[in-house]
Amino acid sequence: MCVDVRTVSRRLIPLAVAAASVAVLLQGGVSEAQTVRVQPSLGALVAEAKQLSREVDSLGQQYDGLKIEITHAKSEEHYAEIDAKEAEQAMAGSQAAVAQLAAMGYMNGGMDPTLQLLTSGNPALFLNQASTVQREQIAAARAQEAAEQEVATVDALTTQINSKVSQINAKMAVLDSAEMSQAMVVFNQTGSYPNYPSPIGDSVGAIALRHALTRLGYPYVWAAAGPDAFDCSGLVVWAFAQEGISLPHFTGSLWNLGVHVPESDLQPGDLVFFFGEDHVGIYIGDGLMVDAPAQGQDVMVQPILDDPYSGAVRIS
Repeated sequence: MCVDVRTVSRRLIPLAVAAASVAVLLQGGVSEAQTVRVQPSLGALVAEAKQLSREVDSLGQQYDGLKIEITHAKSEEHYAEIDAKEAEQAMAGSQAAVAQLAAMGYMNGGMDPTLQLLTSGNPALFLNQASTVQREQIAAARAQEAAEQEVATVDALTTQINSKVSQINAKMAVLDSAEMSQAMVVFNQTGSYPNYPSPIGDSVGAIALRHALTRLGYPYVWAAAGPDAFDCSGLVVWAFAQEGISLPHFTGSLWNLGVHVPESDLQPGDLVFFFGEDHVGIYIGDGLMVDAPAQGQDVMVQPILDDPYSGAVRIS
């Protein structure tokens, strides 16, 4: 806590001021401010770095999910606008047909066009056209409403995604600060497990695992999916893409793919999830996984028990 006190006199300090000034050293006869800041220990900074990095990873996954949603919403917006335009054109065509019938009736009989057509030998044609116009007016209004709703959805998602970016940038600014530099060096030294079992087999997961292990030491970058930087789901997406399998770049979507398997039945190549659905790695064997852990940590091998385990999915 940092408190800047400009003047300290020998008068009795009110209780509220005294409580807020615990970091200030009072010296007899000294009237100038003295600011004392307690430097956090390296251990405390490493713990803070770990928490902030996990929050960046979580926010990055939310960002990835919003990107998928906004892409879908923009597609829906596009088709809704096409539908609205086609409905407007159809309505205009039907209105023109009714107007033409009415004009013909007026020219032939000289009376009110609507009355003329209704009392003519073929009133059904006029009524049919009028009914068509009414239906198409309703369809056009609904299509326009749908298009406006999709535009609103895109706008709302854009606001959300910009908010996530702002939150991520704020946490990144702390992690990139000079104060955190030594803590980040220590933080990135964790997770060095060179003696892991060499993945064998030709299953979809095993092949993806071998590709993922070629990325060891590559940096974590939120929202990245290779080939030179990754977030946690980005590493999974890239690894499976090397064998022609397209997966969604979002842990929430990956969780809903494939078959869920118990921890006791884990096989190399299975996707392992932590913190709910916020983080994902690829299981190697012997309780180890490869993942892009968090900001400040490169792609590495580490134990799955170090994180709150949520479950596993097998892609086949």
